[in-house]
Amino acid sequence: MGAWDHTTFGNDDACDWGGDLRSHEDLSFIEETLDTVVATGDEYLEAPESSQAIAAAEVVGRLQGHFGIRNAYTESVDEWITAHPLTVPTALAQKARAALDRILTRPSELLELWEESDDFESWKGTITELKSRIQA
Repeated sequence: MGAWDHTTFGNDDACDWGGDLRSHEDLSFIEETLDTVVATGDEYLEAPESSQAIAAAEVVGRLQGHFGIRNAYTESVDEWITAHPLTVPTALAQKARAALDRILTRPSELLELWEESDDFESWKGTITELKSRIQA
């Protein structure tokens, strides 16, 4: 899975997504990322898309002023947020929360992978805490 810890940016997919965010000036990339997850409906949701959507949801929360853990892995995202103090529309915040709910609902590869880990409860707690920071 390319993960070293249960935090939002504790995996390759989320870190790569954060790097890609730097080439965008508006919320469209964030929304597209969340749309990918929400649009899966009841179909199988792949882990990379889930990790990227969690990162996008984290950006939504941070843009609303509700920061989570800050470390070297969040640095590029935090710099982007400082440079782009955008207002998050309610619909986008709702979409971020819906994406997090979808990731925690079967069939979800990332959910399955974390369920097999000793850190499942920590990962699930991270998602729940992130959702609580997103005001919709």
